[in-house]
Amino acid sequence: MVDTSNLDRRSLLKGVGVAGIAGLAGCTGNGDGNGNGNGNGNGNGNGNGNGNGDDGAAGEAIGWHAGGTGGTYYPFSQELKDIVETETNHTLQVQSTGASVENVGSLASGDADFALIQNDIATFATEGRGIAAFEGNPIENLRGVATLYPETIHILTRPAADIETVSDLEGMRVNTGDSGSGTQVNALQILESAAGLTPDDFDEQNSEFAQAADQIRDGDVDAAFIVGGWPVGAIEELATTADVDLLELSDDERATLQEDAQWFTDDTVPGGTYPGIDEDTDTVSVQAMIATREEYDEDIVEEVTAAIFDNEDQITIQSEFVSRDTAQDGMPIELHPGAAAYFN
Repeated sequence: MVDTSNLDRRSLLKGVGVAGIAGLAGCTGNGDGNGNGNGNGNGNGNGNGNGNGDDGAAGEAIGWHAGGTGGTYYPFSQELKDIVETETNHTLQVQSTGASVENVGSLASGDADFALIQNDIATFATEGRGIAAFEGNPIENLRGVATLYPETIHILTRPAADIETVSDLEGMRVNTGDSGSGTQVNALQILESAAGLTPDDFDEQNSEFAQAADQIRDGDVDAAFIVGGWPVGAIEELATTADVDLLELSDDERATLQEDAQWFTDDTVPGGTYPGIDEDTDTVSVQAMIATREEYDEDIVEEVTAAIFDNEDQITIQSEFVSRDTAQDGMPIELHPGAAAYFN
């Protein structure tokens, strides 16, 4: 169990509370097929399928919630869509979303069948703590499928802003990610733990990754947090058109952060990952995972899980990390029976 007791929860919740609750509330579709956000109408997987497979049987239209198009979740999910639709009778309706916190809400309400989330957000959700949206409201139907790859914390800065440490972000314009997202949660944790900064100490702005990158290029913000497995598309595009720096977390900053929030692990963005950034950048990461909901069909969960991990050689994004052998490493929540049937 992770320990958040050393974090100033009031300031953390101030930043994500209202947006997180709104994200959860916004995902509570009524399941009547009236466009509630998962692309299959009714949010329970009862679509008409695509008829793939040798037996020609109709499969299910599966609601799969990813993240913003400028991050890693969305293109990664598109690769999984291709694999699942080739290997099974099912269709994957991949939807761009605000990512982890919103996705948990969609699973809780039944508007999504599968979703990509961060492992720290999964912990907060099931234990009903850490984020205002979950405080005293544990998401009891959240279930794990597999862990995937490290989600690296990138702190982008404008070279002209002369930012060398997290403390230098005081008084700056900082994009902490989409409101209520896992990125925002991580950003506020890092700012407070490493530098004692709360949202009162800087000008917080919120958007998805592509817009945050645009703000850095246009000089509208001084720094932006982007969380995703490197290379992140939005950062690659930015670095090809503008000068940008990655802020390194010092040994002391990482040690303090990990003392307060044990789900962070040491990570490094290798030099050359992004144009113009030639040196390794030490930072921290959380972990991406596939989640589903307790009541979702066990056979479908097993089929989707098998399709992905029996064909992991077809994955090109984060392929060095995605493996059946490590797919339960760092799993913070109870497995869905369909996933357990496959892995066990």
